[in-house]
Amino acid sequence: MPRIDLDAIAPISGTGYPAPFDDTAGDRRIRQLSKPGGITDFEINHVALPEGAWSSQRHWHEGEDEFVVLLSGRATLIDDAGETLLAAGDCVAFPKNDRNGHHLIGGEGGCTFVVWGVPEKTPCHYPDIDLLLNASDGIYRHKNGTPY
Repeated sequence: MPRIDLDAIAPISGTGYPAPFDDTAGDRRIRQLSKPGGITDFEINHVALPEGAWSSQRHWHEGEDEFVVLLSGRATLIDDAGETLLAAGDCVAFPKNDRNGHHLIGGEGGCTFVVWGVPEKTPCHYPDIDLLLNASDGIYRHKNGTPY
Protein backbone atom coordinates (compact mmCIF):
# COMPACT_ATOMS: atom_id res chain seq x y z
CA MET A 1 0.00 0.00 0.00
CA PRO A 2 1.51 3.31 -0.99
CA ARG A 3 2.04 5.93 1.66
CA ILE A 4 -0.28 8.94 1.33
CA ASP A 5 1.67 12.21 1.40
CA LEU A 6 -0.46 14.60 3.45
CA ASP A 7 1.58 17.57 2.24
CA ALA A 8 0.59 16.75 -1.34
CA ILE A 9 -3.12 17.09 -0.50
CA ALA A 10 -4.31 20.68 -0.42
CA PRO A 11 -6.33 21.33 2.74
CA ILE A 12 -9.86 22.61 2.43
CA SER A 13 -10.46 25.47 4.84
CA GLY A 14 -13.76 26.72 6.10
CA THR A 15 -17.19 25.22 5.77
CA GLY A 16 -20.19 25.15 3.46
CA TYR A 17 -22.58 26.16 6.22
CA PRO A 18 -24.73 29.20 5.44
CA ALA A 19 -24.24 32.36 7.50
CA PRO A 20 -24.37 32.82 10.41
CA PHE A 21 -23.42 29.17 11.09
CA ASP A 22 -20.20 29.23 9.08
CA ASP A 23 -17.93 31.17 11.43
CA THR A 24 -17.28 28.62 14.21
CA ALA A 25 -15.89 25.93 11.89
CA GLY A 26 -14.24 28.38 9.53
CA ASP A 27 -10.70 27.69 10.77
CA ARG A 28 -10.76 23.91 10.39
CA ARG A 29 -8.54 22.38 7.71
CA ILE A 30 -9.65 19.14 6.08
CA ARG A 31 -7.61 16.86 3.85
CA GLN A 32 -9.71 14.29 2.02
CA LEU A 33 -7.81 10.99 2.06
CA SER A 34 -10.20 8.56 0.38
CA LYS A 35 -9.62 9.47 -3.26
CA PRO A 36 -5.81 9.75 -3.07
CA GLY A 37 -5.82 6.37 -1.32
CA GLY A 38 -8.09 4.79 -3.93
CA ILE A 39 -10.85 4.18 -1.36
CA THR A 40 -14.41 4.22 -2.74
CA ASP A 41 -16.58 2.42 -0.15
CA PHE A 42 -16.14 4.99 2.64
CA GLU A 43 -14.72 8.45 3.22
CA ILE A 44 -11.72 9.33 5.38
CA ASN A 45 -10.75 12.87 6.32
CA HIS A 46 -7.71 14.21 8.16
CA VAL A 47 -8.82 17.29 10.14
CA ALA A 48 -6.74 19.95 11.88
CA LEU A 49 -8.45 22.25 14.37
CA PRO A 50 -6.73 25.29 15.82
CA GLU A 51 -7.35 26.00 19.48
CA GLY A 52 -11.02 26.93 19.98
CA ALA A 53 -12.12 25.99 16.45
CA TRP A 54 -15.11 23.71 15.97
CA SER A 55 -15.07 20.61 13.79
CA SER A 56 -18.65 21.36 12.73
CA GLN A 57 -21.92 22.52 14.12
CA ARG A 58 -23.33 19.92 16.53
CA HIS A 59 -24.99 17.32 14.29
CA TRP A 60 -26.11 13.72 13.82
CA HIS A 61 -26.65 11.58 10.73
CA GLU A 62 -29.73 9.50 9.94
CA GLY A 63 -27.96 6.88 7.86
CA GLU A 64 -24.21 7.28 8.26
CA ASP A 65 -21.95 5.96 11.00
CA GLU A 66 -19.05 8.19 12.01
CA PHE A 67 -15.79 7.19 13.75
CA VAL A 68 -13.06 9.53 15.00
CA VAL A 69 -9.50 8.90 16.22
CA LEU A 70 -7.67 11.83 17.81
CA LEU A 71 -4.09 11.79 16.49
CA SER A 72 -2.52 14.69 18.36
CA GLY A 73 -3.34 17.43 20.81
CA ARG A 74 -6.46 17.68 22.87
CA ALA A 75 -10.10 18.34 22.07
CA THR A 76 -13.40 18.62 23.84
CA LEU A 77 -16.21 16.45 22.57
CA ILE A 78 -19.57 18.16 23.01
CA ASP A 79 -22.53 15.83 22.72
CA ASP A 80 -25.88 15.24 24.36
CA ALA A 81 -24.13 13.88 27.47
CA GLY A 82 -22.12 17.09 27.95
CA GLU A 83 -18.37 17.65 27.59
CA THR A 84 -15.71 14.94 27.38
CA LEU A 85 -12.00 15.75 27.17
CA LEU A 86 -10.14 13.79 24.49
CA ALA A 87 -6.40 13.21 24.10
CA ALA A 88 -4.26 11.64 21.38
CA GLY A 89 -5.26 8.02 20.87
CA ASP A 90 -8.84 8.45 22.05
CA CYS A 91 -11.58 7.09 19.78
CA VAL A 92 -15.24 8.04 19.57
CA ALA A 93 -18.07 6.41 17.63
CA PHE A 94 -21.34 7.90 16.47
CA PRO A 95 -23.75 5.22 15.22
CA LYS A 96 -26.19 6.24 12.52
CA ASN A 97 -29.55 7.56 13.65
CA ASP A 98 -28.61 7.67 17.35
CA ARG A 99 -29.69 11.35 17.47
CA ASN A 100 -26.68 12.29 19.63
CA GLY A 101 -25.68 15.72 18.34
CA HIS A 102 -21.90 16.04 18.51
CA HIS A 103 -18.83 18.04 17.52
CA LEU A 104 -15.24 18.60 18.63
CA ILE A 105 -13.58 21.81 19.76
CA GLY A 106 -9.80 22.12 19.45
CA GLY A 107 -8.06 22.25 22.83
CA GLU A 108 -5.01 24.24 23.90
CA GLY A 109 -2.59 24.24 20.97
CA GLY A 110 -5.17 22.65 18.67
CA CYS A 111 -5.59 19.04 17.57
CA THR A 112 -5.64 16.72 14.59
CA PHE A 113 -7.89 13.74 14.03
CA VAL A 114 -9.06 11.30 11.41
CA VAL A 115 -12.78 10.78 10.81
CA TRP A 116 -14.38 8.19 8.60
CA GLY A 117 -17.81 7.09 7.50
CA VAL A 118 -19.76 6.39 4.33
CA PRO A 119 -20.59 9.10 1.79
CA GLU A 120 -23.54 11.06 3.11
CA LYS A 121 -26.83 10.07 1.47
CA THR A 122 -29.40 10.78 4.19
CA PRO A 123 -30.34 13.92 6.15
CA CYS A 124 -27.94 15.45 8.66
CA HIS A 125 -29.61 17.15 11.62
CA TYR A 126 -28.32 20.11 13.65
CA PRO A 127 -30.22 20.06 16.97
CA ASP A 128 -29.00 23.42 18.34
CA ILE A 129 -29.73 25.60 15.32
CA ASP A 130 -32.27 26.06 12.51
CA LEU A 131 -30.35 23.93 10.00
CA LEU A 132 -30.87 20.67 8.14
CA LEU A 133 -28.78 19.19 5.33
CA ASN A 134 -30.61 17.03 2.82
CA ALA A 135 -27.57 15.11 1.58
CA SER A 136 -29.35 13.87 -1.55
CA ASP A 137 -29.23 17.38 -3.04
CA GLY A 138 -26.53 18.98 -0.84
CA ILE A 139 -28.73 21.95 0.03
CA TYR A 140 -28.78 23.43 3.51
CA ARG A 141 -32.32 24.21 4.61
CA HIS A 142 -34.19 25.64 7.54
CA LYS A 143 -35.90 22.94 9.59
CA ASN A 144 -39.17 23.88 7.88
CA GLY A 145 -37.62 22.88 4.52
CA THR A 146 -36.99 26.37 3.12
CA PRO A 147 -33.53 26.60 1.45
CA TYR A 148 -30.97 29.09 2.75
